[in-house]
Parts: sequence; C-alpha cells; structure tokens
Amino acid sequence: MAVRRVMPNVTSEAMEESRDFYGLLGFEEVMNHGWITTLASPAHPAAQVSFMTADRTAPVVPDMSVEVDDVDAAYAAMREQGAEIIHPLQDEEWGVRRFFVRDPNGRVVNVLSHR
Repeated sequence: MAVRRVMPNVTSEAMEESRDFYGLLGFEEVMNHGWITTLASPAHPAAQVSFMTADRTAPVVPDMSVEVDDVDAAYAAMREQGAEIIHPLQDEEWGVRRFFVRDPNGRVVNVLSHR
C-alpha cells in the first residue's frame, strides 16, 4: 500500500477568509463542496489543506486525511490491529471510498482512495 498525499483538515467557520489567507501563501482552490474547501499549491499539487464546517456523512470532522492507493487494504489492516473505526468504510457520492480511524494520540484520520 502506498501513500499518495496527506493533508490537514481544519474545522472552520471562516471558509472564505481561510481561502483568502492561504491564497496569500500561494494556495489555490481546487475543490469546494460548500462544507469542505480544499486548497493546493499549483507548483506541488499534493501539498494541500482543507477547511470544513462539518463532515457531510460522518459524525466528526477528521484532523487529517491520508490518501492511499488501496483503501480496502488499509481498512483491513486497521481492523486486524483492533484500531477504533470512527466512520465505516463506504463509497461517497463525491468520488471517494473512505473510512475514519482514531490514531494513538486520539486524532481522527480520514483514510481514502479516489474511485
């Protein structure tokens, strides 16, 4: 299994202000679903940050997202080790397959693959 990208997810009630602020550092908006906005570096597209008001289908806003090449294998590995699954593995309407898991520090990680 390979990691494709890692990005922080920031809970925000100031979506436009956050976009404008990080725009000053060179980030550009690459996704906006209303409840989540993702910004990326044009020079290094995998360098990203997301801002979320809430997660549309999950019970919590994750602290970070990790995109892997095989989310099913990641899910199986986490379950086998007894990790706490916060949001079950499922396909989302916006084109990802994902699950949430709690890390040893209590942080919630959104593990995903694009379909």
